[in-house]
Amino acid sequence: MTDLRSAPTRSTGMGTLVAKITVLGGLDALAVFLGAVLVSRGDYVIAALVVVGAIVLTVIYLSERLLPAKYMAPGLVFLAIFQVFVIGYTVYIAFTNYSTGHILTQDQAVEALLSQSQRRLPDSPSYSVTVVESNSQLGLLVTAPDGTALLGTADSPLRPVDATFQDGQAVAVEGYTSLRFADLLGRQDEVFSLAVPLADDASAGSLRTLDGRTAYQYTSKLSFDPASETLTDTETGEVYVDGGEGAFVGEDGTEILPGWQVNVGLDNFTRAVSEPSIRGPLVYVTAWTIAFAALSVGIIFALGLLMALLFNDPSMRGRTAYRIVMVLPYAFPAFLGAMVWSGMLSQSFGFINQVVLGGASIPWLTDPTLAKISVLMVNLWLGFPYMFLVATGALQAIPGEVREAARVDGTSRWQMLRHIELPLLLISMAPILIATFAFNFNNFNVIYLVTGGGPRDTGAGIPVGQTDILISLVYKVAFTGQNRDYGLASAFSIIIFIVVAAISVISFRRTKTLEEIS
Repeated sequence: MTDLRSAPTRSTGMGTLVAKITVLGGLDALAVFLGAVLVSRGDYVIAALVVVGAIVLTVIYLSERLLPAKYMAPGLVFLAIFQVFVIGYTVYIAFTNYSTGHILTQDQAVEALLSQSQRRLPDSPSYSVTVVESNSQLGLLVTAPDGTALLGTADSPLRPVDATFQDGQAVAVEGYTSLRFADLLGRQDEVFSLAVPLADDASAGSLRTLDGRTAYQYTSKLSFDPASETLTDTETGEVYVDGGEGAFVGEDGTEILPGWQVNVGLDNFTRAVSEPSIRGPLVYVTAWTIAFAALSVGIIFALGLLMALLFNDPSMRGRTAYRIVMVLPYAFPAFLGAMVWSGMLSQSFGFINQVVLGGASIPWLTDPTLAKISVLMVNLWLGFPYMFLVATGALQAIPGEVREAARVDGTSRWQMLRHIELPLLLISMAPILIATFAFNFNNFNVIYLVTGGGPRDTGAGIPVGQTDILISLVYKVAFTGQNRDYGLASAFSIIIFIVVAAISVISFRRTKTLEEIS
C-alpha cells in the first residue's frame, strides 16, 4: 500500500530542486554573459575566474555531500568580490601608468589620435544629409552620390539603410526621428561636434556638417603605420614613435596624448620617494596622519573615560539624563555634524567668531596650525560619546567585590583608578582603541567635510593641503586636479595598508603582553 504521508515530502523536495535549478541556471546564464563581455574586452583572466566560480557554485549546491561548503560559499564569494578583488586590482593599478591621458589601450589611443587630428579634405565632395536622433544619440542620414541612403552615428560607421526619399534626398529612416530646422538651431553644438566614421578604420576619415544640411569628408593629418607602430604628421613630416611609457613621442621629446595604459613596474613607488615635489608632501602627510590618529584616540579616550568615571558614581543624581545628553553627538549623523562645525568655524560668518568670540576674525580653517586643532576638536566632539559608552560598560563590568576589597585595604580613589580600574579597562578596551586608531587613520569624512584638506600647499607637485591625511591625499591624487593619477594613488593606498598593518600588529602584540602581565 502506498504511504500517502510521503507525497507532500516528495512534492516539497521536487519544488525545492526546481527552485534550486532555476536560481543556479540564472546565475550560470549571468556568468556566461559576463564572461563573454569580459572576453570581448580582453579580460581573459577575470572571465575565466567568473566562469570557474559559477561552475564551482553549481557543483556545490547540486551536490548532497558538500553541506558545509553550501554555508561557506556565499561568504567566500562576497569576500572574493569585495575584498580580494579590490585589493588585487589596486595592487595591479599601482604598477601601471593608469592616469589622465593613459586610460585606453594602444589601439584605442591610436584611433582617438586619428579622430582628434582630422581636417577637412580640400577637394571633398558635398553630401546631402539629414540629422536624425534615436535614444538621445544624433546621427547622419546621408544621401550617397549613387542615390542610396547611408546611416551612421558617432559610435557606428556609415551603413546602407532603407530610407524615405524626398526630391532625391533621404529624409527619414525607421527607428530614428528626423530633426527639424528649429531643432538644429537649439542643438548647434551637438550637431557641429558630430563626426560619423566612414568605416571601421579611423584613418578612412569621417563626415561632419556645419549647417545640418551638407556634410564634408574629414581625414586625419596623422598617419599610423602598424608595422613600425609610428605616427606621422602628413603636414610637417614629423614622426612620433612609441616612447615605451604609454605614449607617442616626437624627436624633440614632445609627447602627444591620449596615450595608453602600460606596466611601469615600481615607477610609482619610486616617484613617491624620489621626486621632491611628491616625497615632501608624502612625508608630512604621513606624519600628520599618524599624529592625527594618535591624538584623536588619546583625547577621545581621555574625555570618554573622564565622563564615564564621573557619571558612574552611584551618589550622582540624574545620571540617566546626563548620559542621554552625552550620547547625543553620537546619535547625530557624523557627516552632518562635521558640515555644521565647518560652518560654525568660518572666519567671516561662523558662529564661533561672530557670536562666541564677539566678532573676532580667527582663521580656524585657513591657518595650518589652527586648521589641525579644529579637525581634532571636531573629531573629539564626534567620537567621545562612543568611547564614553564603551568605558561606562567596561567600568560596570568590573566586579564590585574588587572595589570593596580595595576599600577595605585602605586604597584611595586615585590608587584604585590607577592600579585597579585603569589596567582592567585597558585589557578590555585595548582592541577598541586599536580599532579607533585604524578608523581615524582613514577618517576621510572629518578631514574632507571640515577643512577639505586645506589650506592648500601650493608648492607641492600633487594636490595636497596642510590637514590632508593619507586617505584624503589618495582621493585628491586620483579624483581631483587636471591630471588624475590612479597609479600613484594606488601606490599610496598600498603604503597606507602597510603602515596600518604594521601598527596594528605591534599594537596587538602589546595588548597580548598586557593581558599576560595582568
